[in-house]
Amino acid sequence: MNIRAEVQKNLRDSEEAQGTLKTLCEWYGTHRGKDPQHDLSQFVSLSLYLQGPPHFLPRVKEDEMPPDAAPLAPFGALLERFYDKAQLHAIWERHRPNYAALVNRYHEPLAKMVFDTDIYLRLQSGGYLGKTFTVFLDFLGDPNETNARNYGNDYYVVVFPSPDPNAPDPLKLPQIRHTYLHYLLDPMAEKHFSVVKRLEPLLQSVKRAPLDENFKTDIFLLVTECLVRAIEIRTSGSKQTAEAMRLQAVDDAVRQGYILTKYFYTSLLTFEKDPAGLRTEYSDMLAAIDVKQQEKAAGEVQFARSSAPELVQLSRIEDRRMLITAEKRLAAGDPKGAQELAQQALDKKIGDEGRALFILAQVAVANKNREGAAENFQRAIQATKDPQVVAWSHVYLGRIMDMKEQREAAMNEYRAALTAGADLPEVRAAAERGLQQAYEPPAKPQ
Repeated sequence: MNIRAEVQKNLRDSEEAQGTLKTLCEWYGTHRGKDPQHDLSQFVSLSLYLQGPPHFLPRVKEDEMPPDAAPLAPFGALLERFYDKAQLHAIWERHRPNYAALVNRYHEPLAKMVFDTDIYLRLQSGGYLGKTFTVFLDFLGDPNETNARNYGNDYYVVVFPSPDPNAPDPLKLPQIRHTYLHYLLDPMAEKHFSVVKRLEPLLQSVKRAPLDENFKTDIFLLVTECLVRAIEIRTSGSKQTAEAMRLQAVDDAVRQGYILTKYFYTSLLTFEKDPAGLRTEYSDMLAAIDVKQQEKAAGEVQFARSSAPELVQLSRIEDRRMLITAEKRLAAGDPKGAQELAQQALDKKIGDEGRALFILAQVAVANKNREGAAENFQRAIQATKDPQVVAWSHVYLGRIMDMKEQREAAMNEYRAALTAGADLPEVRAAAERGLQQAYEPPAKPQ
């Protein structure tokens, strides 16, 4: 089947459909990610939180959407028109049996992976009440891509199977299993809060490691990732796989910064001989970690220059609301609280970087730090695709230029604001006022 060819035929046959495609492409072009990988990832995030056709409406409130997806929510309305005019529903109905057959092809290996993992860890099947683990198959995507993420209680893997069933690992089972292990192990770390929390001094040992910042600041993430990797290595290959190869993989993980991988790998050798399941053994396994000994061992590690990015993107609900809370703090007259939250979001790479910088710039304005404000407004413009942040940053920069009596520079900023915020009435009004008359700060009350 050639889905793309059928869509292209429908587009050729309809000028209306071509118009919706042009609008769709223009909108997409102005909301590209910082890099090709993030470009795809943000739209995967959006798709997971939209209702299905024909309307593609968000199925949660804005502050409950993933940070990278929330600015893209208007895309659903454009997609609704394209879906209708390109007659995608008719194409879907024609090929529904083909999709069902493809899904059935992968059901057995997926079921076997879940069964084998549960058996190794001696866990009862069925997962956790209130938590979901879902695998989505997209047969039109790049087979080299895999997206996995955890949003609150929901774990998702979006894979693009190879069209060649004879290709090595067409389903990307290792990536799916990695996410499934997080689904099983993340709740254990949350349940045994104190026994994991006592390992927090180990975070100092990974400051030099090439890890994602989240692993350097959250001991729960670091511990779980080390255990996940130890299980993956311990169960990799076949019985004939040389132990030296596994130990090399352990060493590679430690050099990337996952410093407890060796400890967990050794502990799993003992666990495999014990009839008790991991839920029973988990607390004792972590309680036996000698923090001083692990700190000493980590101090002797020659960390690698770089590490592969973690597959599972994490987004806690409290993290998703961090920038919204910062904005509320600022509006309530608490610039210090707003600054702390915005800086935390930047440091942990939570949400839209440009939005966080915009909040820091507003804090600088409130603190009468004109130079700091200008710098962060400029950085915000470069870091985001959010038209509201870009447009208001130009307005504020125009006002700063006016206060410096640099009128021509101010006019350029107001014009840029009009271009970026053409569809935002409040921005348009503020920019037009700036073009008509130089900005003057409100007079202080007598």
